[in-house]
Amino acid sequence: MASSPFLGIAASITLLLVSLLLMRFFPLNTPPPTPPPPPGLFTAQNLALYNGTDDGLPIHLAILGSVFDVTKGRSHYGAGGGYNHFAGRDASRAFVSGNFTGDGLTDSLHGLSSTQVKSVVDWRDFYFRTYIFVGKLVGRYYDSEGNPTKYLKGAEAKAARGAQLMEKQKNEEAKLPTCNSRWSQEEGSEVWCDNGYPRLVQRPLEMAITGKVSKRCACFTEDELNQPGLEVYEGCDHLSKLCRL
Repeated sequence: MASSPFLGIAASITLLLVSLLLMRFFPLNTPPPTPPPPPGLFTAQNLALYNGTDDGLPIHLAILGSVFDVTKGRSHYGAGGGYNHFAGRDASRAFVSGNFTGDGLTDSLHGLSSTQVKSVVDWRDFYFRTYIFVGKLVGRYYDSEGNPTKYLKGAEAKAARGAQLMEKQKNEEAKLPTCNSRWSQEEGSEVWCDNGYPRLVQRPLEMAITGKVSKRCACFTEDELNQPGLEVYEGCDHLSKLCRL
């Protein structure tokens, strides 16, 4: 007895339906696609698309996890621009380190002084004033819900400490008149005091501010010259009001 062609068609349809049901309840062992970040949040991979190489896309950069549209500065941030190394990433450290290659293009501020961290925060404030804020970068400074992390809070606290130290140093140094200074190709560098005598003196807060010891030139009257810690410039007379360096 010959089989009906309708039976074959029905069997094919049944097989297709069974396959679809099996795929629904027993999916292939493949990882699910990574969901895109919520609106206003960027992943590092997503942010990298906005690096200025595609003229059809805006140019974005991040600093301390805040993402800005810098497209209006395409001549600087686009391909071949002097600041293109900042595009498509968070290179917060490079804003103060000046290292625009390799490991220098990182968002880590580890080891930076309080005033250096303050400078990074100041740069972020500049971008808020100058460019369009478009979102947050999920990672070191913001979590997957866009909330600030302990690293961001720590950086902002360190920057605030740096600002306080700089203000304190400014007030302390205002108590001692600063030397005048000038440079010329013929004479080189020289320092002098209109009233008093030039001496090198250590900046007491500099270690806390920058992590380094430095000195500055200040003017002292003759009866103050016996204070400890005052250094006469090499080759300069003890009571000279002008010293060539």
